[in-house]
Amino acid sequence: MTHTVFIDGEAGTTGLQIVERLNGRPEIQLIHLGDSQRKDTAARADALNTADVSILCLPDDASREAVSLVDTPAARIIDASIAYRTDPDWIFGFPEWAPGQRDKIAAATRVTNPGCYACGSVAILHPLVSAGLVPTNHATAINAVSGYSGGGKKLIAAFEDDQAKNTTNSAFYLYGLGLEHKHTEEIRVHAGLKNRPLFVPSVGRFAQGMIVSVPLHLWALPGAPSVSDVHAVLSDHYASQRFVTVESLENSDAHVSHLDPEGLNGTNYMSLCVFGNETRQQVVVTAVLDNLGKGASGQAVQCLNLMLGFEEETGL
Repeated sequence: MTHTVFIDGEAGTTGLQIVERLNGRPEIQLIHLGDSQRKDTAARADALNTADVSILCLPDDASREAVSLVDTPAARIIDASIAYRTDPDWIFGFPEWAPGQRDKIAAATRVTNPGCYACGSVAILHPLVSAGLVPTNHATAINAVSGYSGGGKKLIAAFEDDQAKNTTNSAFYLYGLGLEHKHTEEIRVHAGLKNRPLFVPSVGRFAQGMIVSVPLHLWALPGAPSVSDVHAVLSDHYASQRFVTVESLENSDAHVSHLDPEGLNGTNYMSLCVFGNETRQQVVVTAVLDNLGKGASGQAVQCLNLMLGFEEETGL
């Protein structure tokens, strides 16, 4: 059986990556709109209402506008913007988030794709909060670095195009220092925290890939858990998962001198490491993932597979 899929915004960074993952799959027929139709409301509405699943790769307001065009009850949407990520009527599109999440995604008509930073942050924090190891009111800090592709075409041009208006020569910089980054509330909600985490994102001079890190003072947590306790909670949560793995403490030690943000580029995988110092009672938990893979396009295709009844790893 062939299923039709419409990608609204297929010319953008995320859309192009999704097309790349779906091209060549005989069970998927992509609905393409020509250049003259991509901004034609009637043409888009027709595609959104007739496709088996539509994937929105649009700015937030444009995603809301696209959803407003859908009047067919059977039409199904995966939204890659932030527009619906904390909306309780939308299913959080992170299959490994909790038991039963895959079934919810498979049955959903509305799925919201996690943001790249949020994907890594929630992957670390949600199991620890759910297990009671990290309290819901914990003063949580998150540091992260992403490749510049996460900023879309303008940021890519700033790093790669010498003729671009806002060309940058920076090797690395922090941003979001007004502490209002758009992923922060999404992280709070889906990690299960009562208070907003202190989230400090940054960009490095590499195209894609990312590291998210969460530092924890073990002595400040209830019961002063050990490094092994933190590792055990994460290992149990992601046991038997294909796309999210937890490195052994021994393997984590092998990365102590160098953790590569580009290590999983081109894949839909995420690798979690627990770096700990029992003497100092401190831990740093890290997530490495491709910001355009598990952090965006790969995750969308994973959800699409579930919604259409395919094996989850098809095309990934």
